[in-house]
Amino acid sequence: MSTEAHRQVHGRAHRDGRGRDPTFYPVEKKMGEDSLQTWIVELLRPLIERWYQELGRPRFVGADQFIYYQQFDPSKVVAPDVYVLPGVPPGRRVRSWKVWETGIAPSFALEVVSSDEPYKDYVDAPERYRELGVRELVIFDPDWERSRDRVRWQRYRRLKTRGFVRVETTNVDRIYARVLGCWLRVIGAGDAARVRLATGSEGEALFPTAAEAERAAREAERA
Repeated sequence: MSTEAHRQVHGRAHRDGRGRDPTFYPVEKKMGEDSLQTWIVELLRPLIERWYQELGRPRFVGADQFIYYQQFDPSKVVAPDVYVLPGVPPGRRVRSWKVWETGIAPSFALEVVSSDEPYKDYVDAPERYRELGVRELVIFDPDWERSRDRVRWQRYRRLKTRGFVRVETTNVDRIYARVLGCWLRVIGAGDAARVRLATGSEGEALFPTAAEAERAAREAERA
């Protein structure tokens, strides 16, 4: 989510004396996204949804919705590129999510670093996700090679004794996401870079897309 979008949702929150919440919580962003971010999300979100279905633990996997985590303060918001809501069915319609209504915060979130504001995802995002209460945050920077100060993957986790801290950085093509129970792996390079799920001890086996799984099933029937 861009800094400008944060400014757009910031407003003065107050009670009206009757116990109701009069605060306006926007449900859509006004800022455009880099097409590469969109392509990465369009591939990855349904893969994670299928992954949980295959595990027998279906849950809601969303993308780019506003998630508000402090009532009466709409500036306390994130819009993960991909996120997982535990205990929420996959078919539920979500326009925006207010954590205080259910007590459910995302267990996992992925941010793809913005090409126009890269350091926002390095500095601002971890603090917001700490406040949100997410268990694991993975930050992927597709343009990491542009600067020595940038890194391809970062992983943050919420630990019992240390709180929400960065536990891993790496420039290799894959990173293990503990909450998901699988690897996130980069396929392709440059504008063709995409993120897939992978399994195996080293992430050597790609988890198939729905189309790949259907094709493999047809080939198995013909064999």
